[in-house]
Amino acid sequence: MLNRCVLVGRLTRDPELRYTQSGKSVCSFSLAVDRPFRDADGQKQTDFINITVWGKQGENCANYLSKGKLAAVDGRLQQQSYEKNGQKVVSAVVVADAVAFLSPRDQSVTPDCSEGGPF
Repeated sequence: MLNRCVLVGRLTRDPELRYTQSGKSVCSFSLAVDRPFRDADGQKQTDFINITVWGKQGENCANYLSKGKLAAVDGRLQQQSYEKNGQKVVSAVVVADAVAFLSPRDQSVTPDCSEGGPF
């Protein structure tokens, strides 16, 4: 069996770092990932994908990433379910095994790179 996700996108918000009761760090953020095609009206489509990063890698994400920064994530897709207002809610999250920071530290957010950019 194979469960592997490789994503490149921009953070939609600053990473949120939390700690479990046992003291393990966990960071969460969301990536905006453009689809490689446009819809019938010529508009590009974007997926917003939730990412979870555990341990020291998660701490590094919280310290060095911020909204608008470009990042690559390698991980696995995991389904989560919980109850909200008596209804069962199911969501998907990518649990990262590795995160690469693709924006230079001092670079401000650049315009959409899907038009003639490196990807």
